[in-house]
Amino acid sequence: MVVLTSFQAVQVHNQAAAIKCGYHPRLRLKNGTVSIRCGIAEPSGEPAPFGQKTKYKDGFFEKAFMTLFARKMEKFAAKSNKDGTPVEKKGWFDYDYESFVDVSKRVIQGRNRTQQQQVVREVLLSMLPPGAPAQFRKLFPPTRWACEFNATITVPFFDWLVGPSEVVEVEVNGVKQRSGVRIKKCRYLENSGCVGMCVNMCKIPTQDFFTDEFGLPLTMTPNFEDMSCEMVYGQAPPPFEDDPASKQPCFADICSLANPNSSVCPKLQT
Repeated sequence: MVVLTSFQAVQVHNQAAAIKCGYHPRLRLKNGTVSIRCGIAEPSGEPAPFGQKTKYKDGFFEKAFMTLFARKMEKFAAKSNKDGTPVEKKGWFDYDYESFVDVSKRVIQGRNRTQQQQVVREVLLSMLPPGAPAQFRKLFPPTRWACEFNATITVPFFDWLVGPSEVVEVEVNGVKQRSGVRIKKCRYLENSGCVGMCVNMCKIPTQDFFTDEFGLPLTMTPNFEDMSCEMVYGQAPPPFEDDPASKQPCFADICSLANPNSSVCPKLQT
């Protein structure tokens, strides 16, 4: 789902330049690090510890994106909840983050791993004008500058989905560059509590979309011990079978869809 970040970069060059210069009201630039001031309602201003759900105070911008994605995904979601109760139809701006995650859970109902990832791809493509991937490839060939630019844009435009993040230095093919994004505690993983949803509805389809559609390699490495995640633009993702995430067990204590008897999350196996 990171694609919207870069789509904004294609469309609003002046705003992106302002962000890089530190004029964006939600950005902090400290010691060369770009980070975002999310609407975290915790007293510390930081995500809650592992096992506790972080409190957020979402504004108009965040709710607009939640609504946009949720309504697009509703077309692919089951019309009833897992317990068989009908889903209440929502109007514009009736969505919050929990209902956005709920739509994601209904999308995976009755779909295997590949089908779930295909839904995300179709949702992302539906948000772009015709020819956008080709335009992106022309504007952002896989250079160091393109990787660093996309990392910078990811921070302010993606906090609504994943929470606070910052641009970090990484090494790509032996070269150090600031094309990494460290997500402190992924809001999507935290609220879904589901390894399979993290991998099938975010990590893999986002990697594939950037790498295959946009021609800009991207690797996402979630840390399931603290729910952080590292994104590295310019680094090609490994095959699914070689990815450590493909062998991750369920969050047995917090995932409502978990199978504690399986050594690997069942949603990663089918």
